[in-house]
Amino acid sequence: MSQVKRIVIAAVCAALCIVLPMAFHSIPNAGALWLPMHIPVMVSGLVAGPVAGAVTGLLGPVLSSLLTGMPAAPILPSMTCELVVYGLVSGLLCAHVRTGRLPLDLYVSLVGAMICGRIVGGLLQALIFSAGSYSLAAWATAYFLTGLPGIVLQLVVVVPVVVALERAGLVPARYGTDR
Repeated sequence: MSQVKRIVIAAVCAALCIVLPMAFHSIPNAGALWLPMHIPVMVSGLVAGPVAGAVTGLLGPVLSSLLTGMPAAPILPSMTCELVVYGLVSGLLCAHVRTGRLPLDLYVSLVGAMICGRIVGGLLQALIFSAGSYSLAAWATAYFLTGLPGIVLQLVVVVPVVVALERAGLVPARYGTDR
């Protein structure tokens, strides 16, 4: 895939990081529940690679915060770090996981990124952003229980979107057409 195409994918996904939360935030607390910014960041990493995914994870929340006020300034640093990890790790795993089956490759990469991002997010909360007042219970609640609808949404939406992009010829095929 050309560098220009990677940049375009990252830019479109960063724009989706602005638009999707606007749609979800008409519902109270929908951002924390549905995690709408995570979807384009992970799609960017899976489709365009780790650098594009990380850049999307950085630009998406920063631009959204500047343009819409979401996420709010106190949440922005930790959320940005978490999203950078999601984009980076999804891209790294997707580049190295080769099972011979596209959906399996994508799910392994997606779930691995979801786990790494939540671990890094929790560690940063505990060590930097909420040092001294962050517990394992707060981490489990914030990153797993509250966001459970978003986790399910990511598992249901991200892989089919990436497969559809590949089948439509918008991104290069990972394997031959018989898989």
